[in-house]
Amino acid sequence: MKRLRWRERSLRTRLTAMVALAMAVAVVATFSAAWFLTRANLYQQFDAQLQTYAQVAAKAADPADALATLRAVQQDKSGPSSGRAEAMAVEFVDKDGASVGVAGAPAFPTGPQARFVAAGDATLGFDVERIGGDRYRVRSVPRPGGGAVLVARNSEGLEGTLAELGGWLTLAGLVGVAGAALAGRAIAKTALRPVAALTVAAEDVARTQELAAGITVAGKDELARLADAFNEMLGALRLSRDEQRRLVQDAGHELRTPLTSLRNNIELLIHAEGQDRALPPEDRTRLLADLDVQSVELTTLVGELVDLSTGEREPESVDRVDLADVLAAAADRVRARSPQVEFAVTLASAEVKGRAGALERAVLNVLDNAAKWSPPGGTVRAAVLPEIPAIVVSDEGPGIAEVDLPHVFERFYRAEAARSKPGSGLGLAIVEQVVAQHGGTVRAGAAEGGGARFELAFPAAGA
Repeated sequence: MKRLRWRERSLRTRLTAMVALAMAVAVVATFSAAWFLTRANLYQQFDAQLQTYAQVAAKAADPADALATLRAVQQDKSGPSSGRAEAMAVEFVDKDGASVGVAGAPAFPTGPQARFVAAGDATLGFDVERIGGDRYRVRSVPRPGGGAVLVARNSEGLEGTLAELGGWLTLAGLVGVAGAALAGRAIAKTALRPVAALTVAAEDVARTQELAAGITVAGKDELARLADAFNEMLGALRLSRDEQRRLVQDAGHELRTPLTSLRNNIELLIHAEGQDRALPPEDRTRLLADLDVQSVELTTLVGELVDLSTGEREPESVDRVDLADVLAAAADRVRARSPQVEFAVTLASAEVKGRAGALERAVLNVLDNAAKWSPPGGTVRAAVLPEIPAIVVSDEGPGIAEVDLPHVFERFYRAEAARSKPGSGLGLAIVEQVVAQHGGTVRAGAAEGGGARFELAFPAAGA
């Protein structure tokens, strides 16, 4: 069976393992530190008392007298029934480290530290020796007249106490590790509950395609923010789908008229040819002209629909763009389209961050709209305002009625006066979409001398 790698395991399993490991390390570290601190403290007390005993023994005349004195001192501190004096031994050694007397145990070896003290090279020595199979800790101090006094004390009891304490701490540590594993599982389950709810909600959306569903947000932590972001994403998807649905419905409605007209005119031509009755030349010419106009309108409408539907997925890169270059390029193109209108263009450098092609298309739509409404021989004025920065376009046409002003940027909206003119009602909608994508605003109003005025404002490149 293939073993799962760590990253391939579930998030709950990994979180449980990490929490349990962290808590287990904390438990083990705490208990280990407690044991070592206790051990150090007990040995410090043990050795301090042993040193005091050695200093007392140094004043005795012989080892037996010293041992009797130490037993009396020990019984005064621990009680007459303790019996701990039997666990001590006293030995006197000469300057060469040779034993000159011992009490409480057979003669035991003189350790290296004790030899230094006996030779007068040190004032205090410490050794660990085996005496009769037991472990003894030995303190040595100088003896008046030369040599040293060695006091040995059995440390088996202390080490047994430490071993017992270590056993209990180990048992408690195992219980703590088991508790840490259970706590880690509980913590992982509680912490990932919002993630589980988010997963269920996402699966429901994928299964039902119902974007109105969401999850309940509780609290203000990172998971609550994730849930908020998920709900906002669903809202954005729902809005996008609704806009696409409206676009398709509106497009179908707008396409129906030119397609019906085309079909009627084509059927009329086919019927005339089928009846072997040639249409009068003037009727045929008018019919073909209508077909040409309708095909041009249909082509324009389809092109604008494509621009509008793909504008949010514009592949063009974002760069620093000078609005003067954008306006100049758009003005050159619109002059060729509308020779009956004059264009007065004022250029000034104003850099913004954006997509040059999309900006030029938006400005061209505004200029086309101004040329369409301007009378023959009229003047369309366009200028770059570097202090905003913005592009302003005004014409000498009839202007925009107050009732139409709030709707001029809506898709397929056409004012009453505009229905007799060519157009699809999408040009200004594309303008608003492009400007909004660049973080700007577009406003429509009345020009000073009459006519319409459009202002396309953008954030500066350094903003």
